[in-house]
Amino acid sequence: MGRVFMAVLWRDLRVVCSRWGDIASPLVFFILIGSLFPLALSPTPATLRVLGPAVLWVAALLSTLLSLNNLYRADIDDGTMEQLLLREEPLAVIVLAKSLAHWLTSSAPLVALAPVMGITYYLPGEALFTLCATLILGTPTLCLLGAIGAALTTGLRQASGLLALLVLPLMLPVMMFGARATDLAAGGDDVTGILYLLGAMAVLAVSLAPVAAAAAIRITLD
Repeated sequence: MGRVFMAVLWRDLRVVCSRWGDIASPLVFFILIGSLFPLALSPTPATLRVLGPAVLWVAALLSTLLSLNNLYRADIDDGTMEQLLLREEPLAVIVLAKSLAHWLTSSAPLVALAPVMGITYYLPGEALFTLCATLILGTPTLCLLGAIGAALTTGLRQASGLLALLVLPLMLPVMMFGARATDLAAGGDDVTGILYLLGAMAVLAVSLAPVAAAAAIRITLD
């Protein structure tokens, strides 16, 4: 299973890296949302510091949704997914590898860019650290939840709206906890409990989401 996991991971990374638009689109979307809010709102530091955590987390969530629609579609269209189903390894392992590749190419750049965007909202150093920590813990959960929705809708054309309706209610708690932790850190409060909670949600998602997404893919292909 380890060889199959690494083979699928490296294959997806090579495919995505050959299409720079798939990497650039979520990143540009994140930058645009984070940059336009200060222009539309009051530019005072106090206002931006209060709104910054929520705006950046909303931008991260929407950027994740933007890149989910094509997670499995190419493999299903060219028959690769049917070949993977014929292998003896569990399909959940393959789904986990594809989800990790998706996180590395769509969410990891957002985590790296988040401190820069946080500075534009006058967030203090402790809040910037907490913002990065919550994104590192929360974005894998978002990607894995999105993988389930993508598996359910991958057989449909123009399914972006339906995909958002399916997974957005599941993603909202992650976004709210992440934004709240950053806001508390900006005020100097302890956020250890929320970080533990986000970590537990990530472990739960890694344990269950690949199995659910694999079952959804089998249903879709049948």
